[in-house]
Amino acid sequence: MAVLHLLGTGAAASDASRTTTMLAVEDAGSVVLIDCGGDVVQRALACGIDPDAIDALVVTHEHPDHAGGFALFMVRIWLLGRKRPIAVIGIAPALRQARRVLEAFDTGGWDLPAIEWRTVEHAPGAEVLRDGRWRITAAPGVHPVPTIGLRVETAGGGVMAYSCDTERTAAIVELARGAELLVHEATGAFPGHASNEDAAQVAREAGARRLVLVHLPPGVHDGQLAAARAIFPLVEFGEDGARYDF
Repeated sequence: MAVLHLLGTGAAASDASRTTTMLAVEDAGSVVLIDCGGDVVQRALACGIDPDAIDALVVTHEHPDHAGGFALFMVRIWLLGRKRPIAVIGIAPALRQARRVLEAFDTGGWDLPAIEWRTVEHAPGAEVLRDGRWRITAAPGVHPVPTIGLRVETAGGGVMAYSCDTERTAAIVELARGAELLVHEATGAFPGHASNEDAAQVAREAGARRLVLVHLPPGVHDGQLAAARAIFPLVEFGEDGARYDF
């Protein structure tokens, strides 16, 4: 059975209990990271993930709370002994931002792992990664910059979906269709983002089994979920370090 690790669950501005939203999926010794807005390697280590098991990093979009830690990610895996190449996957604007972040530092004398840059089409159903363990596809969200949500399917039949930063949109409903677990942002009812109730509506329309909310602002508490639970009962706020089987 595959595992989802919530490495971080906060919005760009959150409280002391949360870092930026970053995820990891793990199955049969393979790990795929999703976003690196903070120290993603430290959060992976805290969750018991071996950095050398990381097969890919997916960068969903160019904003700093999702891509700003890329240089630190590369340096950390190198210092921890990484030798083999690392796949870095995302839509073109996200990869350009990751490159800029890394190029801001003089790493010429360092033997960083080789990067396999893989560009994802910004379109529904675009393939992100396919191998013997994973089939990961994408769909565009609605955000001030281009972004993608992800659908993760495992060889064992598990399915989880992640909205990334987006307003409620039909594309993410389709991405999450029949998922055992939907991880949806719930920053609030702002342009480019979603409320708790918006996320619950997506989960209900998609026929998901369980909903976990991330990209959370400061001060969230369980009492704020009453309206969302009236739409979709199996909803909860994610917490940094939590794990879910799927």
